[in-house]
Amino acid sequence: MKKKISVDELQTGMYVWELDRPWVGTPFMYQGFIVRSQEELDSLRKLCREVYIDTEKAEPIQAIAAAGAPLAGLPGAGRFVHRESVAVENEWPRARDALQEVHDSLADVFDAVRVRKLLEAKQARTAVGSITASMLRNPDALMLFSAMRKRGGYQLERAVDVSVYMIAFARFLGMSEEDIEHAGLVGLLQDVGMLELPQEMLQKVTRLEPAEFKIIRGHVARGREILAGTSSLPAAVADTAVLHHERYDGSGYPGGQKGNALGVIGAMAGIVDTFDALTVKRPYAEAMSPSNALNLLFRMRGRTFQPQLVEQFIRCIGYFPVGSVVELNSGEIGVVVAQNPEQRLQPKVMVVRDAHGQPLKPQKFLNLAKLPKVAADEPYRIRRTLESGHVDVTVAEVVGG
Repeated sequence: MKKKISVDELQTGMYVWELDRPWVGTPFMYQGFIVRSQEELDSLRKLCREVYIDTEKAEPIQAIAAAGAPLAGLPGAGRFVHRESVAVENEWPRARDALQEVHDSLADVFDAVRVRKLLEAKQARTAVGSITASMLRNPDALMLFSAMRKRGGYQLERAVDVSVYMIAFARFLGMSEEDIEHAGLVGLLQDVGMLELPQEMLQKVTRLEPAEFKIIRGHVARGREILAGTSSLPAAVADTAVLHHERYDGSGYPGGQKGNALGVIGAMAGIVDTFDALTVKRPYAEAMSPSNALNLLFRMRGRTFQPQLVEQFIRCIGYFPVGSVVELNSGEIGVVVAQNPEQRLQPKVMVVRDAHGQPLKPQKFLNLAKLPKVAADEPYRIRRTLESGHVDVTVAEVVGG
């Protein structure tokens, strides 16, 4: 599809089909190309006022983040429209409290499983209900705190992260509140079987031996036993949680299930679990930036993961996910604090460091969709996302307090 846009709206990954001037005399060798570098963007902005892009030939992941795919064919999706009812900054205090509540509750739940082999379902359901309520009001607030909080125990933090992403994803898909809470519980509890595994094995930095790998894989079956034996937990949670390592092409475990047999929430669980694992530091691997992890998921669609759900997850998270630390074309450092639902390549950013890396006080809020200017003829834009730990930005720098 051909579309005319201002060069201020042009992003890397877009396919430029036609200029507002002849190609002769420009530095571009071909008539029609994907913009892949900042240098090409700068040249186009100097030469043109407007360009025509072809959205069907864009770099796939950015085109998907900007446009997306239909919900048809995903059972349970598209039934509701969940609109933001409060501004992101007004939800920050409640989101922070909700996240602390789920963290404390889950610590108690996990301790009970380790000591008494008993799952306290009521605490888990209350915690998920609290974060679901916050995310239904405005998902970006809790996503920000989840992405930026200081990490403690690996298993605990992973469970909270996956639950938050599952709730956000189910909300984005327009599921019912009941299904959203179901997705959140699956994310929170799907790895509960890991609590009985030897910690030295989980912390191993070298390749697992075949016998060790078999033991690790056994966490899925043990987790199902724990969840199925908890009377106050919906039976569907245990049935779905067992699917988070199954894969669309049948290559997963423990059952080698594939395709539609996974169901929508089961297929979502595999995507979310993989994305979260890639974006946190593990004993054996450094964290990827969110955008690199999304690119990897995109390449795995249609084989490892259900393709339509991968595309929807990319749209949900955004090419620049909330909580991402980004470098702007000004050299300043900012944090993505909210998405622009209609322009997901141009999120809302809180600038917290100047071009020399010094704290900026007061912070500067930029809505990139409104094309704020860094200079008279140049709008602000994100140059790149930074790997986890590249710049140590605290949540207090972003929200204050």
